[in-house]
Amino acid sequence: MSEALKELAAHIEAKRPDCVLSSEIAHGELTLNVSLASIASFVDFLRTDNSCQFSTLVDITAVDHPSRDTRFDVVYHFLSMYQNQRIRLKVAVREDETVPSLIGVHPSANWFEREVFDMFGIIFSGHPDLRRILTDYGFRGYPLRKDFPTTGYTEVRYDDEQKRVVYEPVSLVQEYRQFDFMSPWEGAEYILPGDDKADAEAKG
Repeated sequence: MSEALKELAAHIEAKRPDCVLSSEIAHGELTLNVSLASIASFVDFLRTDNSCQFSTLVDITAVDHPSRDTRFDVVYHFLSMYQNQRIRLKVAVREDETVPSLIGVHPSANWFEREVFDMFGIIFSGHPDLRRILTDYGFRGYPLRKDFPTTGYTEVRYDDEQKRVVYEPVSLVQEYRQFDFMSPWEGAEYILPGDDKADAEAKG
């Protein structure tokens, strides 16, 4: 399998050297780092080239690297049922950059791109309906960014008096959140059944 992936990587890099920044084979999978500006045309090449035929878009996701200038990696997974191969593409994106939408090449990218926008706040230019898909209306922030608080910003509950869903700022009762990280058995004095007999025998 690794030889086939090496041949595939060599073929792609020879055909589209303007798009591929680097390639890597790890754990039996081929990963290509692709330039942001070339992603749409490169994906179209992967779909139509006879040696590739990556016609199935499996998933689009992202990874957050807050300390990098190019904060995000947008990650694409493709399958070629004709060649029985998979490929992963990575595109490095700054927080203020937009990513070309793939809907023109793969209509199935629609909801994938909406999910990445909803979870990471990455904008896909050319998307016909880029709005949240997993979170609620009026949701603040992007839950899969590493600087998003684990408690979120808003608490949602049903109010019996108002007979509707209400949104409130998150309020945590901090006195219940003190942790000493000790085992419940450490420092405790327990008298277990039979201990009194053992003490009596030791004294007798």
